[in-house]
Amino acid sequence: MIQQTLERLLPMADTSDVWVVTNHWLDKIIAEQLPTVSAKHILSEPVARNTAPACALTAYLIAKTDPEMIIGIFPSDHVVANTPRFSEVIAAGVKLAAQGENIVVLGVPATRPETGYGYIELGEAVDPNGTNGKETVKTFRVKRFREKPDRHTAERFLMAGNFGWNGGIFLWSAQTLVAAIREHAPDMVPILETIAAAHGTKDFERVFADEYPKCENISIDYAVLERRSAKGEQRSGIYCLPADFGWNDLGSWASLHEHLGTSDKDNVIDGPTDGLIGIEAEGNYVYAPGKMVALLGVSDLVVVETPDALLITTRGRSQDVGKIVRQVHEGLKREDLI
Repeated sequence: MIQQTLERLLPMADTSDVWVVTNHWLDKIIAEQLPTVSAKHILSEPVARNTAPACALTAYLIAKTDPEMIIGIFPSDHVVANTPRFSEVIAAGVKLAAQGENIVVLGVPATRPETGYGYIELGEAVDPNGTNGKETVKTFRVKRFREKPDRHTAERFLMAGNFGWNGGIFLWSAQTLVAAIREHAPDMVPILETIAAAHGTKDFERVFADEYPKCENISIDYAVLERRSAKGEQRSGIYCLPADFGWNDLGSWASLHEHLGTSDKDNVIDGPTDGLIGIEAEGNYVYAPGKMVALLGVSDLVVVETPDALLITTRGRSQDVGKIVRQVHEGLKREDLI
C-alpha cells in the first residue's frame, strides 16, 4: 500500500520530493519498499508524537530551501479506486493551496454514520478560480472540524448532508504550515527549529532523539485545523475538496470488511484458510491463516489470529485497537507483539 501511495503521486511529483515520517519498527522495511526515495528523506521518529509534530517537522525542513513548496500529507494506508480522479482533485488542491496562506483538506463523502472518523462541516461553495460554475472539482469553505461522534451524532451528520469524513489528506505550502504552527502551537517552534537546523549534519540523529520527545503529543487536526477554523469560515482560509475518488483508509478491520465484502452482511475471510462454516452468522471479518473457521450465532465480529496473538472484537470497536497496542507497549512492555 505504501508503494501504491507513492505511485499515485509520481505523475505530480518526483521521488526526490518525497518525505516519509515513520518509526524505528518500520524504517528499514520502508526503505526496502521505496528504494527510489532518499534515505535522508525517511525520518524515523524516536518516539511517537502523533501527526502535528510529524507534519510540522517536514514543513520546517522543506521551508529551509523552498518555503513556497506545496506539501501534501498522504497517509499510506489508503485505497483509491479512481486514480485519474484522485490526480484531478489533488491538482486542484495544489493550485488552491498556492494562493496565499490557504489550507486545503479533503473531505470523503460520508456513506454511513461512521463513529471512527472525524468529520468536516462544510460551509458555502466557492469558485476560487473564476470558472463560473464550470469547475470539475467543487470547493467549499470549512465551517469547523468535528471530533469522532457517537452513533446518534453521526446519524445526524449524515442526514444533514454537509458533513464529510476527515480522511487525513491535507495540502499547504511549507511556509503556511510553519506560520500556522507558530500561531497555534508556539511551544513546538523552538524544538522544531533546533531539529531542522541540525538536519544534514552529523549531529542530526542525536538532536532528533533529544528534542523530538519534547513535542506535544497532538494531532494536526487539534493543533492547527480546529484552532484555525475557530476564526470562522470567512477568515480561516481553510477549504475542502471532495475526495470522490473511491476512498477507503483500511485503517481498521471494519474498513477491510467493507473493502473485501460485497455487502454489510457478508462473512469475510481474509487470507488463505482451511475452510469456513457459518451458521446463523453474518457480517464477520476473520483473519486466521491455515485454520478452519467456524462461526455459530455471531454477528459483526472481528477475529484476527497471528502466530503470537489473538484479537477478538466487534466491527464497531475495531477503530479502538490502538488502545490495545498502547497497553501492550506501555503496560505489558511487549514490543515483540507490536
